[in-house]
Amino acid sequence: MVTENLEYNTARDRMVVREYGRNVQKLINFAKNIEDRNERTRFCHFIVQIMEQMHPHREGGDVKRKLWDHLHLIANLELDVDSPYPLPEPEAIFAKPEPLEYNLRPVQFKQYGKNIERIIEKTIELEDEEIKKLMVKIIGNHLKKLYLNWNRESVSDELIHEHIKQLSNGKLEIPEDLELNSTSDILARMRRKKPATKQDYKSRKPQQNKGHRSYHKK
Repeated sequence: MVTENLEYNTARDRMVVREYGRNVQKLINFAKNIEDRNERTRFCHFIVQIMEQMHPHREGGDVKRKLWDHLHLIANLELDVDSPYPLPEPEAIFAKPEPLEYNLRPVQFKQYGKNIERIIEKTIELEDEEIKKLMVKIIGNHLKKLYLNWNRESVSDELIHEHIKQLSNGKLEIPEDLELNSTSDILARMRRKKPATKQDYKSRKPQQNKGHRSYHKK
């Protein structure tokens, strides 16, 4: 078996930008050895067209620039051509983004989630007392609905009031005359919004009138 012309990955050059493959990298290395500068520039424009055809779904105003940046990076910034863009800085191209900051504070009540805590924080900052009172009622009804979605048995308004106090660290005052929606009304609305199942449609199917006689033409 002839093995003289076989090329193994261990003997190949490291691929700088894998998404274009090894053949594009070979073309770029070949362009570095073209002596005529104008011919070298034309050949690099041809390579950029190939790179663009390999990823036709890219959109945005900086697509061309990104392709030329990758061309220079694959060439190790050793291509002397008339590029339409300045040479890129490798540190800027391959720089890792800053890590996102996550709020690691645990959720006080899992049945309510973290978004309601953010809403309560914004409500505390409100200066208009009438709007704040209205928001407390909206929050209370929403908490009651979420609680019943988690536990369908029952929940008292006093418990919801206590949860609002805990979630706001006592900064939201609960009006004495605050009345939340009744448990029966909330459960009824939740049942109406529940998607109908196949069994529901079967139960709604009208019963055939046994006394009805059908006549067929003979």
